[in-house]
Amino acid sequence: MMPVLAGSAVVRVSLAPVDFRLGLDGLSLRAQAVAGASVFTDVFVFFNRGLDKVKILRYDRHGFWLCYQRLARGRFVLPGAAVLDAVELGLLLEGIDLSVRRLQPVVAKRLA
Repeated sequence: MMPVLAGSAVVRVSLAPVDFRLGLDGLSLRAQAVAGASVFTDVFVFFNRGLDKVKILRYDRHGFWLCYQRLARGRFVLPGAAVLDAVELGLLLEGIDLSVRRLQPVVAKRLA
């Protein structure tokens, strides 16, 4: 897991595409516009219109982190909810569609 995702921060996903020319200042202004959100405690996730790029904004005690990922192929699948936890964000960044995920039954085979 990326160090920027460590901890139990609330992950807020922008479900509307964002202009990726925005940097730290522009994205932090967007993040501040979210009701009930704190730029200093929450993690903010922004996608571009094509859903092949993601920017993650996080503040720690030293300053802001801005992480950027561009997929070589494929697209991200936007989650149905705008608030996730760190585990769900990790799954999303791995390309897992959170709307159809389900647990697979585990069958233990007897070895003896």
